[in-house]
Amino acid sequence: MTIAQSSSRSFTPVFRQMDRPALAAAASPAQRIEELGCMVLAYSEVTEKLQQAHASLQETVSSLRDELGEKNRLLERRNRLAAIGEMAAGMAHEIRNPLGAIRLYVSMLGKDLADSPANLQVVAKIAAGIQRLDWLVSQTLQFSREITIHCAATDVAALVDNAIALAAPRLQSGKLRLAVEGPRPLVVNVDGSLMVQAILNLVINAAEAMPDGGELLVRLAGGQSHACFRQFSLLVRDTGPGIDPRVLDRIFNPFFTTKDNGTGLGLAIVHRIIDAHDGTIVAGNHQDGGAQFEIRI
Repeated sequence: MTIAQSSSRSFTPVFRQMDRPALAAAASPAQRIEELGCMVLAYSEVTEKLQQAHASLQETVSSLRDELGEKNRLLERRNRLAAIGEMAAGMAHEIRNPLGAIRLYVSMLGKDLADSPANLQVVAKIAAGIQRLDWLVSQTLQFSREITIHCAATDVAALVDNAIALAAPRLQSGKLRLAVEGPRPLVVNVDGSLMVQAILNLVINAAEAMPDGGELLVRLAGGQSHACFRQFSLLVRDTGPGIDPRVLDRIFNPFFTTKDNGTGLGLAIVHRIIDAHDGTIVAGNHQDGGAQFEIRI
């Protein structure tokens, strides 16, 4: 092929136009070794970058899989609570009607037995049982009732103070140490009265988990830089015995309780309040001991 002919076609590298002896003469052994080393180094760098990209992609996929699994569990729990709440509302209404009649008859019986102190004690026990049932029915109806939130700009740190003040009778043990940490003020957009109810329930539960004393920590965090929450997170932690891992998945179920005199509705109501705010509540055990509940909104 002549030079004139090659100019009308695609460019052909010069070394392809050279014969083997000329190419061998053009590059010394040292140059060839250096070029080969550069090629190996470039290949190694590309391989390392590919490995790093693959590892990063695997980490991202694993994180997304875990997040999807958590979202699916939360959705399943939300649907389960909604179904149980609907059933509980129907049962509560069916119980409340005859309960009113029983209360009336017990009142009439108490008047007839006014001259019999021993029998009056039995009547008083029956009346106390009726009052307990009525309170349980009211709690059930509160749990099953649709929660409508009215959000406004509120200092969540002040809500914590309010809840602690309401829980003061349960926190007066000299062996119980209380600590509140976090920024002040921390203004967020929530329903203040409902959030106080949720925080109060968590604080009382933490105090009841430490009958012999311990440390109760309420910690606030806020800001838009955190991926796990939009407005703030609130952690309530105790140094009690913690939550039995076997029941950890059921503690938000209505009517499930590990207390002798509990109704099993307190945490279920807290869950509904946080859910109404389009938030999440996560329960677990701290690595140093004790239970902790974290609200994320």
